[in-house]
Amino acid sequence: MVEIGALSVGIKLGILGLGTVGTGTVEVLLDGAGRHPLLSEVEIYRVGVRTLDKPRQVQLPDRLVTNDLEAIVTDPQVDIIVELIGGVEPARSLILQAIQCGKHIVTANKAVISRFWDEIFTAANKAGVYVMLEAAVGGGIPVIRPLKQSLNVNRIKTVIGIVNGTTNYILTRMQREGSNFDEVLADAQSLGYAEADPTADVDGLDAADKIAILASLAFDGRIKLEDVYCEGIRQVSKTDIAYAEKLGFVIKLLAIAKQDNDTSLSVRVHPTLVPREHPLANINGVYNAILVEGEPIGQVMFFGAGAGAGATASAVSSDILNLVAELKISPQNPNPLLTCRFHSFSKIAPIEELFTRFYARFLTRDQPGVIGKLGTCFGEYDVSLESVVQTGFQGELAEIVVVTHNVREGDFRQALSQIESLDAIDSIPSLFRVL
Repeated sequence: MVEIGALSVGIKLGILGLGTVGTGTVEVLLDGAGRHPLLSEVEIYRVGVRTLDKPRQVQLPDRLVTNDLEAIVTDPQVDIIVELIGGVEPARSLILQAIQCGKHIVTANKAVISRFWDEIFTAANKAGVYVMLEAAVGGGIPVIRPLKQSLNVNRIKTVIGIVNGTTNYILTRMQREGSNFDEVLADAQSLGYAEADPTADVDGLDAADKIAILASLAFDGRIKLEDVYCEGIRQVSKTDIAYAEKLGFVIKLLAIAKQDNDTSLSVRVHPTLVPREHPLANINGVYNAILVEGEPIGQVMFFGAGAGAGATASAVSSDILNLVAELKISPQNPNPLLTCRFHSFSKIAPIEELFTRFYARFLTRDQPGVIGKLGTCFGEYDVSLESVVQTGFQGELAEIVVVTHNVREGDFRQALSQIESLDAIDSIPSLFRVL
């Protein structure tokens, strides 16, 4: 249990939320030993909570705590609002109200930023305040600030990441143990790695929020979340993981933003067969990693804990520290490396225009010439096959695995539509892209 006494007067914080991340942030701010001395100039001025009488890991003086969050964001004494309540509302409204009151924002809220980037940063630019969001992507991994500053002299070509620890944990367990998705998910829920409602994680929605933010920063254009193509991992089976391993791949849920040409981007989330030698192939468990490729730097990778009180509190506290430094140096002249400098929306190419390799698994009736018919249908739509293997039987049905060369997704889908109409085809249980 940590108790808070009087803190040195300086930059005043209004912290919204005292859950796992809020508590971790308060603990970091209080324990200054071995940390940057600028933290001593931060004052925890007010803390907003939903329930006043809830037991907490940190004991705060009653005068600091309130359940009137709006009073904190409008308090003229507060310099920085630290939004850690999560969710879309009332977080969005409180952030916008704080900006209107001239307050800088630190947030870990990926959902609000990815959905309302345009509204929030337009308001922030108009008000001349900063919105800091290092903790919104990758937990404690420092990737937002490098994209905004250290790497911004590069022409970024690709950002690829494992940005959801829950799905990475599930896929790692399935790979190592040969387990089914449902049983590993249940285990992840019992261990606290997955929520009771795992939809945001396993359906890829959390990763979509994060890649929308990363793509905005990497490619200098605002991203509409609805333009991000999204698939989750529910359809990944232990059968496909085993076949992928035999072919030299592992299956990962990847978030990808790529400059396809001079006019459009590809921004997507989906399970992907990753070659064993690729840097992301060995990122396992709950860890996250983000690989950035640009010119002239080549490839750089950011790796670390993608969630948790300590990791996220580290990122939040780092943003606070950077804000304090900026306010001390030049409170009246915004740093252009920290503000949002882009105002237009990026053009996102439809998924049908994507060029990629595919893995597909077919269950077919045991008839002569089935593989030839598959080849004919693919050939009609210029789908070139790298390999076609009949792997065995499931009951009376033959199992055939196909891996393509690089093809246009729209052409591949048309070929599949024709294949599905063949009498010999029972089903297509699996379909994944190949990195």
